[in-house]
Amino acid sequence: MSTDQRLRVAVYGCGNFAKRTRIPNLLQTAAVDIVAVCDSNLQAAQEIADEFDIPSVYHNGNGGAYKMLDAETIDVLYSIVPAYVRTDVEATAVEKGIHLFSEKPQAITMQVARRIDNAVQQAGVISTVGFRERYRPLFQEARRFLADKKIVHVRFQSYSGLPPSTDSGTKTWWAEMDKSGGRALDWGVHATDYSRFMTGLNVAQAQAFYCERPAYATALSSSFNYCFDNGATMTLCFVSSGSSPKNEPWFTIFYEGGCLEIYRYDRIEVNGDVFYQADAFDPWLEQDKTFIRAVQTGDASRLHSDYHDGLFSLAPVLAGWESARRNGECIDIASFMDDV
Repeated sequence: MSTDQRLRVAVYGCGNFAKRTRIPNLLQTAAVDIVAVCDSNLQAAQEIADEFDIPSVYHNGNGGAYKMLDAETIDVLYSIVPAYVRTDVEATAVEKGIHLFSEKPQAITMQVARRIDNAVQQAGVISTVGFRERYRPLFQEARRFLADKKIVHVRFQSYSGLPPSTDSGTKTWWAEMDKSGGRALDWGVHATDYSRFMTGLNVAQAQAFYCERPAYATALSSSFNYCFDNGATMTLCFVSSGSSPKNEPWFTIFYEGGCLEIYRYDRIEVNGDVFYQADAFDPWLEQDKTFIRAVQTGDASRLHSDYHDGLFSLAPVLAGWESARRNGECIDIASFMDDV
């Protein structure tokens, strides 16, 4: 494909990510025409089409995603629907030779994710997943520093306000645990992916426990234990109690001889000293620009991950969720990924 050729993009999912981030980013590249949008909320899809002058609108409530794929000439599909919605729309798209951007999490079951991945592999299209922070210099600097270190343990922690109460009348899919997976799925795939990116390690085993109480729609807390393929360990905790400790790092990575800490998107400290101070940066835009350029040139090497690699960040979190259902049973990730 010529680098001068404009790409025809269709957007599947018209929520806030599409409206506020992905569509404006794509239009900034000056290399795409957004030819169609599709959503289960027809009004939301029409509003986005009107705002961004997109010619075609499809309603997913009556099979609109498949109609869009059949009716439009599309080079790239941006799939930005919630994970629970995904079935085989993405697989159908790539079977038509359409390149795929998949927002994370990729799915809420490995069966669906593997079906899409197999289609991507067979079609040979360019793909990526919305792990945007791989493009942020902060995480790239941590990866460079840790490249020759022997990792011992990784700790991730995230805090937030109380989840919605079950009697609040909240009807969003986010408040339904079986659809959203709670914060452990939403942020857990991020934390797992960026830990993999920084350390170069994959998760071999996973175990988790969830604190769920009838008064709340989603979990109040969840605690994950990982074992990496080099024997190193990792803990991830997600706490929704309404209170957040101050001045604590998101990530602490212990290696033989020291530790590296990442404080939000602000700085890296090594053994208590500031090692890297971050400047303002938009990883969303950088990822979108890089993906579009990769499709234009046919060179996927410029991407930091593809759909298949994303499975190694998704599987440990889904395995942890399953572990919690099994009272903390330790789950082998390779077997879990293949058990479809």
